[in-house]
Amino acid sequence: MPDSKIRHQCMLEPRLSERLNALACQPGVTKSDIMAKALEAFLERRGQSDEDARYSERLDRLSRENGRIRRNTELLIESLAVYVRYSFLMNANLPVPDDASHAVALKTFDKYVNQVGSLLAKGKSLLAVNDENQDTPIPPSSSEVHG
Repeated sequence: MPDSKIRHQCMLEPRLSERLNALACQPGVTKSDIMAKALEAFLERRGQSDEDARYSERLDRLSRENGRIRRNTELLIESLAVYVRYSFLMNANLPVPDDASHAVALKTFDKYVNQVGSLLAKGKSLLAVNDENQDTPIPPSSSEVHG
């Protein structure tokens, strides 16, 4: 039965030849196998350098991350738009607030700012906090709103 492999001869620099001999010393490993695998890897990359392959992987990862950031930003903008529209609809026919309700609004806003600042200082996100059922936003009580 004829051999299915074709014989090739090549010339290597002494340094590469020594490295090839060192790899081929392991049991069950031949120089032909090592060179065939190296040539196969080179041809699959189509001559692309290792740097190009690493940059391609990094660029792919950055593109995926950029897509997630874009999706999250669009979600945030849509959520804000829905909230603003809802807020305008709910507050369209309310009378002009008096000094007491203005003071309650400022107090509520200060609580909000402090809570956001606290979350940012801790490095937590609101979604993570809500998942843990800790530090959840507390709406003003009806006595604070009305009085």
